[in-house]
Amino acid sequence: MFGDLMGMMGKIKETQQKVEETKKRLNTVIVEEKSNDNLIEVSVTANREIKSIKIEEALLEDKEQLEDYLILTLNKALQKASTINETELAAVAKEGLPNIPGLDLFK
Repeated sequence: MFGDLMGMMGKIKETQQKVEETKKRLNTVIVEEKSNDNLIEVSVTANREIKSIKIEEALLEDKEQLEDYLILTLNKALQKASTINETELAAVAKEGLPNIPGLDLFK
């Protein structure tokens, strides 16, 4: 019984380390998103950190339009980044969790 418990604890610790490594790796995964007309382009990491924003001169003349473009484009990029982040971390967590019947958290 204690051997199983120790093995499980070791597996959990190993999984925690893999999760941390995955988080670090996701800092290097860049998601790029452009507006439909390419007037704005944003880059974010899979950990949802904004890396760059490029704005065409035409958008600088209309503050409201610029704000709308930023919101729409950033939200699309952050949604893609979140999907990548959640998928990667769930895969690592599922791999490391013990098989407990009825506990299907990461499908």
